[in-house]
Amino acid sequence: MSPRTVYAALELTAGKYPNAPALQQPLGKGKYQRYTYKEYQQAVVEIATGLRAIGVAKGETVAIFSETRAEFYIADIGIMSAGAVAAALYTSYPIPDLVASLRASQPRFAFVEDPKSLRALRTAAGDQPLTARFILLTGEDTDAMTLGQLRETGRQALAKDPAVFEKIRAEVGVEDPAILYLTSGATGEPKMGLVTHRALVANMDHGPQVLPLLPGDSALVFLPSAHIAQRVVLELLPIPLALEVWFSEGLAKMPNELRTIRPAFFLAPPRVWERVFTSIHAEVKKKSSLQQRIFHGAVGLGAEASRLTQLGKPIPGWLKGALKVADKVVFAKIRERLGGRLKVAASGAAPLGKDLGQFYAAIGLPLIEGYGLTEAGVVSLNPMDRPRIGSIGKALPGVTVKLAADGELLVYGPTVFSGYFNDPVATAAVLQDGWLATGDIAEIDQEGYIYITGRKKELIVSSNGKKIYPARIEGLFKTDPLVNQVLLIGDKLPYVTALITINAASAESLKGMESLRGRPAGEIAAAEPVVAEIQKTVAKVNKQLPAFEQIRKFRVLQKDFSIEAGELTPTMKVRRGRVLENYRDLVSDLYLGKEEMQ
Repeated sequence: MSPRTVYAALELTAGKYPNAPALQQPLGKGKYQRYTYKEYQQAVVEIATGLRAIGVAKGETVAIFSETRAEFYIADIGIMSAGAVAAALYTSYPIPDLVASLRASQPRFAFVEDPKSLRALRTAAGDQPLTARFILLTGEDTDAMTLGQLRETGRQALAKDPAVFEKIRAEVGVEDPAILYLTSGATGEPKMGLVTHRALVANMDHGPQVLPLLPGDSALVFLPSAHIAQRVVLELLPIPLALEVWFSEGLAKMPNELRTIRPAFFLAPPRVWERVFTSIHAEVKKKSSLQQRIFHGAVGLGAEASRLTQLGKPIPGWLKGALKVADKVVFAKIRERLGGRLKVAASGAAPLGKDLGQFYAAIGLPLIEGYGLTEAGVVSLNPMDRPRIGSIGKALPGVTVKLAADGELLVYGPTVFSGYFNDPVATAAVLQDGWLATGDIAEIDQEGYIYITGRKKELIVSSNGKKIYPARIEGLFKTDPLVNQVLLIGDKLPYVTALITINAASAESLKGMESLRGRPAGEIAAAEPVVAEIQKTVAKVNKQLPAFEQIRKFRVLQKDFSIEAGELTPTMKVRRGRVLENYRDLVSDLYLGKEEMQ
């Protein structure tokens, strides 16, 4: 397909499906603001023209500070269509950090979600006011322009010169930068990655090639727009597919939204799929013994069918017949909780636990895992007709992957970024002759399926020289409802230990915890029944590991890792270095005395 800008991709879809619903923004009380694809395109044109009219220059950065919503979409693509570079801030970062980011990048213009968010930024700025000119996506403020006023400015410019937008778009080329990403910074300091229109559109073109979605199919979205999974997969990719995008009002309302919107496409991180899994199993435990046997028997049948499918083997007739009954009695009811119309149930932003993947495959809703990163866009996806549990799938069309001598995954193709903003040294460290060094250690089988085994920078080498990739071991805890987070320790040390955080609600339901319900999280984490149950879980995981990888000691922490403490990235990846620093004394204690698990 010929090179196009992001705007040209939107224009193409709006031309084919002008009256098709594109965006559905909740207004509260069950009401939505709807944008058709023609209205979506018109809003983008007005914003792009308005931005140029108020002084935004081609190539300059414009910041966006907002949760994921329809106004973010039209502002984002409006910025790109004006030839400027859209830089979204992670809303989950502490406000002082966001102010620091704005000071460092010094944008002259910034979109902010609402007056409350604007006041928070100004308060955090203190006696050194931010110099950016602010544009509110919603609401009004005496010292800020509204989105409506910006669009009106654009309309006036278009009325004065109907060709003004065509002149603007003619200046924007496919090699121009469109997005400035802030990387998550899980293994180092955050960096700003520049991505061109060409790279974004290359990923957009992958959608119709690999996803069985049709114009009019719907998607429910809620991930932070600063993250590539949301920005590319749920903002840009729906455009060539002509999907109807519904914006969630939040995790608390999502179960009802899934049942009423009934999306065909739903992408969520493993934590959301884990929550559904644990909720289902908690309900099953309350059923009669007969109902529990029926449920587990049905899952067993589904698991066997899934195993045969992954091996490319036929499912025998007797199993097909039994699965029809299991589907009617058990599986269909579970899928109905997710709307009952899902064509693509995807897991992204973090690795999916193998047990979790096996469960969803068993109930006839295989979670499709892919792989992407700020520096390379979406790189791979599991084939819809034959996904492999534990794999990130195969490279997308036009994308080439290979392994370096040390097993690091290297990527080459049209989706790879241009480099880090104003940082040629960091760029040269990861990008050589067009090949991007991802930092992930991987394996590729004979059929081209890719398996991530760990992060290069997170490799643990024990004092006896054994290599251990912690992500794989930590993933074995993902389906345990009591465990929230696990961090393995052991680099240059004689044995492996772990720091574990717990799900307080699950902990309170344990036998022997009756008197502690409602007590502070620290008391719950230290309770004997909780520690005993975690010890059983660790023992179960250890049985799946060779001796040198087994966890000899662990400690249950009194609170979760958090963004505020610098222990998590905005996408909930653990920053190992900061956790080890924050719990330095506790880690030291794990390597004193006896080595047995305790």
